[in-house]
Amino acid sequence: MTSIDAVLLDIEGTLSSQSYVASTLFPFSRRRIPGFVAKHIDVPAVQQVLADTAALAEPGEDPVTALIRWIDEDRKAAPLKTIQGMVWDEGYASGTLYGQIFPDSLAALRRWKAAGVPRHIFSSGSVRAQVQFFGHCKEGDLNDLFDEHFDLTVGPKVEPASYVAIAAALNVPPARLRFFSDNPRELVAAEAAGLQAVQVIREDTAPDPRFAQVHSFDDAPVWAE
Repeated sequence: MTSIDAVLLDIEGTLSSQSYVASTLFPFSRRRIPGFVAKHIDVPAVQQVLADTAALAEPGEDPVTALIRWIDEDRKAAPLKTIQGMVWDEGYASGTLYGQIFPDSLAALRRWKAAGVPRHIFSSGSVRAQVQFFGHCKEGDLNDLFDEHFDLTVGPKVEPASYVAIAAALNVPPARLRFFSDNPRELVAAEAAGLQAVQVIREDTAPDPRFAQVHSFDDAPVWAE
């Protein structure tokens, strides 16, 4: 692969464990969203989430019911990601939740930072949720390892236009931006936008022969040059 100016990184299944998100973070939000909404119903940000949810939900469906259904369906809906971030805030603040990162991911981020390679995130989780997640890892607050965060407000992760918009926001030519993800659909979209696409093989990720692959960021110590 050619040299690059920056890296763009997925979180779940790439920098951190997909199973942790599925078994810990999602159930936590599923249990607490109804009570959180009831408690904060007068908060403008929560009202906006409910309005945005109603616009996307089935006709006549209760917004909270829709949010819970979307969690069960693993729906990548912006209102859901926003309210999950709010709920997770409380979990991090209480010490009930913590962020999780693979050791090789942490080492690579530190290596890239030392080398002057900009490091950016594109995740379906809201920017707020991303910052909270990496701010409450057992290894400490890791937010200084990232330069920019992007979420679904820039567009779906499976649409090339989202990656074009990110490259433009970063003022980096798409061909000089390398995207790491476990998800082939995201990699297809990134590649269609002109980015370099690398599949990260974690846990039970199925390798896709269309893409360059790493099983650990330790396997590719010079890929960020």
